[in-house]
Amino acid sequence: MKILNIRKLAFAILLLAGMVSCKTFLNRPAEDSYTIDGFYQTDAQCFQSVNPIYNSPWYDFQRGFVKIGDVLSGNIYYGTDNAYQSFVLKSNDDDLRNASASLWSVNAYCNGIVENINLKSGPAVSEATKNTVKGEAMTWKAMAYFYLVRCFGAVPIIHNNAAVISANESNFLYRNKISDVYTYMVKTLENAIELLPEHNQPGRIDKYSAYGLLAKVYLAKSGYGLSGTRNADDLLKAAEYSKKVIDQSGRVLTPVFSDIFRLKNNLAPENLISWQWTVSTHWTSQNTEQSDLGLAGFSEFADTWGTWVCLTIDLQNAFGEDARKKTERNNDDARRKATMMMMSDHYEYFWADRGGFTYNWNGSKVTHPDGSSSQLTYGSPTGSNCVKHIVGDNNDHVIGSGMGMARMATSLSTHLLRLSDVYLIYAEAVLGNGSSTADATALNAFNAVRGRSVKNYVAKTSLTFDDIFNERRLELAGEGDFWYDFVRLSYYKPDEAKARLSAQERGYWNNLDGYYKGIAQQADVTLGSWKVPTSNISFEIPFPDTDLAMNPNLMKEPVPFDFGSIGY
Repeated sequence: MKILNIRKLAFAILLLAGMVSCKTFLNRPAEDSYTIDGFYQTDAQCFQSVNPIYNSPWYDFQRGFVKIGDVLSGNIYYGTDNAYQSFVLKSNDDDLRNASASLWSVNAYCNGIVENINLKSGPAVSEATKNTVKGEAMTWKAMAYFYLVRCFGAVPIIHNNAAVISANESNFLYRNKISDVYTYMVKTLENAIELLPEHNQPGRIDKYSAYGLLAKVYLAKSGYGLSGTRNADDLLKAAEYSKKVIDQSGRVLTPVFSDIFRLKNNLAPENLISWQWTVSTHWTSQNTEQSDLGLAGFSEFADTWGTWVCLTIDLQNAFGEDARKKTERNNDDARRKATMMMMSDHYEYFWADRGGFTYNWNGSKVTHPDGSSSQLTYGSPTGSNCVKHIVGDNNDHVIGSGMGMARMATSLSTHLLRLSDVYLIYAEAVLGNGSSTADATALNAFNAVRGRSVKNYVAKTSLTFDDIFNERRLELAGEGDFWYDFVRLSYYKPDEAKARLSAQERGYWNNLDGYYKGIAQQADVTLGSWKVPTSNISFEIPFPDTDLAMNPNLMKEPVPFDFGSIGY
């Protein structure tokens, strides 16, 4: 944990109400137009204060979001020698350092907002605004801790920036027990739910966003500290809160799965909690995932280097795909094409002004609408490349958002909690500790998710854990989530979680490039199999070395948290 960053950010929050801008509803004040004591005087200023939490402090978590969520979990291939893919992650990993610093930055921002609203808001600010802003900050705070506890295990609970700073405790904090971190998240979200409105502006967190996150927290919490079973009361809570979202929020599934990940649907009702990025003059306000994941040459800005970042053979197998078949694609599940590009796939929403984009490995020179050109590079070791988090070229960005993109910058939202996730949370919570369930409401939730995307789908009449676990993978692949399903499983069935991971095919195809280009035959394409050794697998990621150097107490045993020290 980068305590120094927390300290600096805490002071920054006390001095500045906002740093970056996002769409219209995320505008910020001019940074030289106010002092902290003169701010928080109107409803608009209070909303501006919380706006940065929707993007900027999360910026440095973007790479960790993918590498932890999808590379560790066996969805995305970065190479068999990659530390995340092979489970040899060390404390000196830069992306790990950045991920930790980012998550603690979010916590510092959220604490600062709540503190400032309580202490600085003027008489003209409505109670509804104060409550909404604090509720949004508390929900984001819980989200940050949800990532922290599932990544690092026991972590310090920092409830109040000013208290830690005034006590000079920044570099001496002890970790708190995992069970207490979960209790803290529950209390924080319960408080947020009391404050938040049922409906907020599109894209902003509302009561049902918090209910959905609380359901997911309870589902994860239900197995912690147990062996082979889960806590029945926690499962009931997960079912109760997810059902509230399903029945009462008024939100609906986006009819076409691929539309969820298009710019025009950044604020779609399916998306309960999202990072809302924007292209602006303020670095860290933008989404840079296209640069890491997109084929080289995909945009005009020479800013994509994800040719060799691809979807694993194991995930392809889960979708019923085989990269050795040049043009025989299995498109029975629309999520496959919306998740991974494979040979002969055509995308009308990429390069729309040129008739769309076809993934064909020809490596031809591309001329862009502005007259510039680039060499589109193919070379995926698994015969696939990423689709989610990809916008396309500048024209595609203009079509989707009304404004252009920039180098390493798009405005595509990153969805952290979707309605379909909540549907599957409900199904799993109802299944609980049973071997199967025929509960009608659980079946309706599961069948709604699968039925949206699978052609000629025949609705299931019973569900098992495998049904739901595998469905979550197909639905959320590439969305930084699958690793945490393994963490949740490891809480009460660690051997099963390890067995599932070690059974995955994380290897590559030999001679695929030559085969796709007509130089080699299909028989020449052989599997370079690689599977992670069970002995490598750990469900707690190491703390970054920078955190350990600044706070040696992180190496000590976790201690109970004093819940009497907080106001809820």
